[in-house]
Amino acid sequence: MVRQIRVPGAVLAAGLLLAAAGCSGPVGTGPDGKPPSSERTPASPPADGGQPADPGKPGGGGEPAAGDVLPGLVTVAVARTRLAALKVAPAGTMAGYSRDRFTHWAQQGNKCDTRETVLRRDGADVKQDGECKAVSGTWKSLYDAVVVTDAGKMDIDHMVPLAEGWRSGAAGWDAARRKSFANDLTHPQLLAVTAASNRSKGDQSPDLWQPPDKASWCQYGRAWTTVKSAYELTVTEPEKKMLTTMLDTCAS
Repeated sequence: MVRQIRVPGAVLAAGLLLAAAGCSGPVGTGPDGKPPSSERTPASPPADGGQPADPGKPGGGGEPAAGDVLPGLVTVAVARTRLAALKVAPAGTMAGYSRDRFTHWAQQGNKCDTRETVLRRDGADVKQDGECKAVSGTWKSLYDAVVVTDAGKMDIDHMVPLAEGWRSGAAGWDAARRKSFANDLTHPQLLAVTAASNRSKGDQSPDLWQPPDKASWCQYGRAWTTVKSAYELTVTEPEKKMLTTMLDTCAS
């Protein structure tokens, strides 16, 4: 007769749990100690609304280059990588375009709209009245290096003009995305420049217009590329070629 040995229930249960742990890790995980792929939580989206963090970009693991005056500029190396990744396509039609389809200038709080916010950001010793209008200050225009002390002689330029955005992809956007593009204070899309230089630029791309102060080309090329990449806009072949030329002016 074979003697039966009874194992207490608690011991048996503990043994089974230990065996299971040795094979597959804690309950709810796979052999690698992580949740099965179908249960893993997706990574959180980047804080800047969809763009990965970059060196040389605020919050992107690096410091802005010396002399940078625009927010959100990426390094030269990152700009080259993004430029290479941009889709090359012919310029689109202007059918249906209107500046009114890009809501601007949006309110930014404390009676300040986007224009006054950029004037304050880009100037030195800027003083504003109770309605947030700049009444004094000093501004140096990136495009032509002209120093101005009258806010009325400064324009707020869209680095990638609204019409250029329309021709390269914005025609298919909804109103909310166009408003974000027209009032973007995070990427290097807005800057205070002399009215003369802004109106000389118009809605032209870099192959058709370049800042008269060649010392600004490095920032201009990085800024244009950063914005087009952030909004997944296309570039033409001549535009891409000139952007490459501008990036080549950057100190290595």
